[in-house]
Amino acid sequence: MVLWPAVTLLGFLLLTALVIAMGIQSTARYEAEKQEADAPRGRHAGADPVRATAAL
Repeated sequence: MVLWPAVTLLGFLLLTALVIAMGIQSTARYEAEKQEADAPRGRHAGADPVRATAAL
């Protein structure tokens, strides 16, 4: 009599935990990609100076 409500509750809690775990993983991946994109890339991080040259 109490078995099906208990199974339903357990299934709900397991699925909720799965959704939370997937959200945490996705957020961590997004943050890592965002930090990688924002990080300077060494020598080519800024704009190169523009030199004026005369065309002859």
